[in-house]
Amino acid sequence: MKELLEYLVKELVSKPKEVKITESQEEDGTVHLTLSVAPDDMGTVIGKDGKTITAIRSLVKTAAVKAGKRVFLELEEIEK
Repeated sequence: MKELLEYLVKELVSKPKEVKITESQEEDGTVHLTLSVAPDDMGTVIGKDGKTITAIRSLVKTAAVKAGKRVFLELEEIEK
């Protein structure tokens, strides 16, 4: 799931080297992914009315369900 998220986001943004994803797991097996991108790319990742980030979350959740896991994706804002 982390690899899928990394691939999707790096293809969207103008500064793919600044994409950072941290992964942590809870006791119940839920995977928490935290995504951070360059401040200039934040709007691109969110998309108009949040449609892009919603689509990314849907794809990652679908991959998680196929793997028998639960996933939570959080978008983290980086200060300039």
